[in-house]
Amino acid sequence: MKNIRPYLPWTIRIIVAILFLFSAYSKLYPTANFGLGTLEVKQLYPLGFSHDVAPFFSRLLVALEFALGIAILQPNFLKRIVIPGTIALLAVFCIHLGYSIATGAGGNCGCFGTLIEMTPTEALIKNIITIGLLVWLMRMLPKDVSPHNFPLLALIYAVPALALFMISPIQKGISGANNNTTGPVVIIEDEPFEDTTNTIVLDIVDSADIDTQSTVVQNPKEPVIPEPPKDTSPKKVTSKFSKYVPASIKLDEGKKILCLFAPGCEHCMETAKILTQMRKEDPNFPKIYIIFMDEAPEDIPKFFTYAGAQYSHQIADVVSFWEILGMTKDTPGVVYLWNGNIRYFSDGIDANAFNEQAFKIEIGKAK
Repeated sequence: MKNIRPYLPWTIRIIVAILFLFSAYSKLYPTANFGLGTLEVKQLYPLGFSHDVAPFFSRLLVALEFALGIAILQPNFLKRIVIPGTIALLAVFCIHLGYSIATGAGGNCGCFGTLIEMTPTEALIKNIITIGLLVWLMRMLPKDVSPHNFPLLALIYAVPALALFMISPIQKGISGANNNTTGPVVIIEDEPFEDTTNTIVLDIVDSADIDTQSTVVQNPKEPVIPEPPKDTSPKKVTSKFSKYVPASIKLDEGKKILCLFAPGCEHCMETAKILTQMRKEDPNFPKIYIIFMDEAPEDIPKFFTYAGAQYSHQIADVVSFWEILGMTKDTPGVVYLWNGNIRYFSDGIDANAFNEQAFKIEIGKAK
């Protein structure tokens, strides 16, 4: 034990540094815009942060995690500022996690962004252990030795903070179809699918083989005019989604399918492929419109190649995308609307994931 004791302070400092640096990095995964936007919508908005304050707080918070991860490896104000500040931040996180557990909140706590999902209980245990290590470190370290370089400590925080504001500039608040797109709205005219499965092949025969003498021509019966079908469509309403798409889409008229996908999401691609196959099999299948998250938009052509068809679409920035889909929901999102009435709404890959059979049944209902 005596041989190990001299190495314990540095071991703890390295462990805590890695923990904070990884936590900060994970909140920027897979891109800074996606990670920070998700942090704002999923974590900060439910805590009461406004749309104006949340973007600033998210960047300053992640910068603080980067700074603490670096600062704990240097000697300036280690026992007076760095370690107490780290413990205080973890304590605040623990209070929030404890409240989440008490209120029954589940799902991903967001400690490691979307890179590693962790429940509030798991995160609380992690934070308590980390606080214990830091308290132990405080007792082992000698008193801070003057002089201290406070400007260096401030610089350790300022550099990542400025970098985050440069890498992921704050975007203005968004509402409506005219403001929430980062690229042009692309309208694809629907091409009817050719159904060759029931093609009838007629043999060509010689006219001499036809016995015209025995041909009997019957008087055609009077055509029966069927009664027009009764209108069983639901009353038209204005859906909450219509304000996010162009008026030319006429989302609230007739049967429409609105998809909320991320271009790089494998589950979104698979869902789009299933919808394309269903559309090929049903000539009356509702038109599909897609709102893509602004996360790897360069993958959209690859997305449509995998799906087997192109659809009208637009791109929404990350924060707006989550607001449209729902802050507690996840991709892929599929919404079936009939005259603006939401008849089917699936999201994520868990209990409420897209179900092909249930969707077919809902699409086929007369009312």
